Amino acid sequence: MIKLRNILTLIIVLALTVFSLSGCVSKVDAFAHDNVSQESLPKEINIGILRVPNDENIAIRQSIFDKYFTESGIKCNFIVFDSGVDANKAFASESIDFATMGNTNAIVALSRGLDVELIWIHEVLGDIEALAVKNGSNINKVEDLAGKKIATPFASTSHYSLLNALKIAGIEDKVQLLDMQTADIVAAWERGDIEAAYTWQPSLGELLKTGKTIITSEDMANQGYVTANVELVRKEFARKYPDMVATFIACLAEGGEIYRQNPEEGAKIVAEELQIAPEDALEQMKGAIWLSPEEQLKQDYLGTSDSVGNFATIMKDTADFLEMQRFINEAPAQEAFNEFLNSEYIEKAINILNK
Repeated sequence: MIKLRNILTLIIVLALTVFSLSGCVSKVDAFAHDNVSQESLPKEINIGILRVPNDENIAIRQSIFDKYFTESGIKCNFIVFDSGVDANKAFASESIDFATMGNTNAIVALSRGLDVELIWIHEVLGDIEALAVKNGSNINKVEDLAGKKIATPFASTSHYSLLNALKIAGIEDKVQLLDMQTADIVAAWERGDIEAAYTWQPSLGELLKTGKTIITSEDMANQGYVTANVELVRKEFARKYPDMVATFIACLAEGGEIYRQNPEEGAKIVAEELQIAPEDALEQMKGAIWLSPEEQLKQDYLGTSDSVGNFATIMKDTADFLEMQRFINEAPAQEAFNEFLNSEYIEKAINILNK
């Protein structure tokens, strides 16, 4: 009887041990896919980011990437770009794997044949991006900008919105546009070199200390000119490590959910990351639409892997405008945009988040 009890005890202990070990599969194991072994996984990934109040910066500050990647031995290198122009150069040299940029620079990437695809919408832009003019400049509407110098980062979402605003006002040929990075815009504004600029937060906030807005990207969206910050990934990287791409999106979704559940807490986190006041961060974050993964899969946005969403049409319309303005040589066909938007990884990310 004693021997039988000892044997039963041993069996139970061994069973519990096996069960415990099966529950301790590392996150690296989850990244192994098809013929990709743990040994062939990258030791690090390079991620291009913008210093803007978004889900990615919350995820960075809250160490969400560490939970999924760094603790599994995969280092995340975050590289700050002022705009998508430099990010696209890095994509061209294959020196980054992911990057945040405005959807206009995503169009540039596609038009230039870069081996990338769009996998996430960080935020649809509202008054987080705007046309600012100096106080006392006697500029109260877009038409008043005739004969003025206006600064904006070329090929950006700001540039696209500005061009359309000028076109609607009928003064596109009556202004001087200056291509400047956001930091240079702030410096030129403070020197008095410019009286107007179309840019985004947080540089926009610096201008508004001595200025005001006369039109925002929300105003332009209401007129049909929708802009957004999006995430691109190198296709080669995504083909090799699809589960890592889905996990990357899960990190972004977790960061966004913190803000959606508690906007004040999300603003506090962003303020710490960007070194701005929490109230300023909250104001900036309210100026954009933060989409959940489920919302991104709706027809209004990316759609599903079975049915591409309306955002593909928005991208095509924007590309046609950029071609007309000669900022890209040729607008890609609608079919190219339908393939460019890939929501498959969001669908997988939802499964990861629900586990």
